[in-house]
Amino acid sequence: MKKILLTILTIGILAFLVYWGTEMYQFADGVKKDAVRLENFKLGQSIQNGDIIFQTSQSSQSKAIQLATDSKYSHMGIIYENDGQFLVYEAVQPVKLTPLKDWINRGENGHYVIKRLENADEVLTKSTLTIMKQIGEQFNGKSYDIYFEWSDDKIYCSELVWKIYKQAVDIEIGQLEQLSDFDLTNEIVKAKMQERYGENIPMDEKVISPAAMFNSDKLITVKSN
Repeated sequence: MKKILLTILTIGILAFLVYWGTEMYQFADGVKKDAVRLENFKLGQSIQNGDIIFQTSQSSQSKAIQLATDSKYSHMGIIYENDGQFLVYEAVQPVKLTPLKDWINRGENGHYVIKRLENADEVLTKSTLTIMKQIGEQFNGKSYDIYFEWSDDKIYCSELVWKIYKQAVDIEIGQLEQLSDFDLTNEIVKAKMQERYGENIPMDEKVISPAAMFNSDKLITVKSN
């Protein structure tokens, strides 16, 4: 009889521990999800459709871009909202939409700066944003352009954002330059140029850099961490 009672007691204790463990796991998971939702809510309060986000990429070419353009920032994209989730439309390999949180975490130290067209409330209407997305769709899935050519066959990050704004609302964010306008004297930059172009560097190639767009007087900063 004692053995039966002991067995029942043991089973009861084990069942309680399993139940308690499950409840604690679900509680912890719920707390974690609530924290993520709260963080996304706080982030979303200062973000609008069409905002432009900048970061320091951790790609192999990032340092060369920073040095050549004299800028901390080497990558960028456009923020869109879809069913309550913020996404970044970006030119990587290939052009795609990336969840905002993933995009931020991919950058150096998770640092980012979000900028907005100074007259966004007037310009970025619902219909305009739809047009922007439609224009951007033509680039979706295209390869990243490591040669920074001014064509639509392949495309790089700042070129994607610049062309979407130009074609949708006829606004040029940042001044177009040529490769020859950049500082190509640093050894890191020279090595990357040699790797990409060999001895045939297209110095007169039209280029729009993240730095030129970041410094544009058409944008205002709305959030930075």
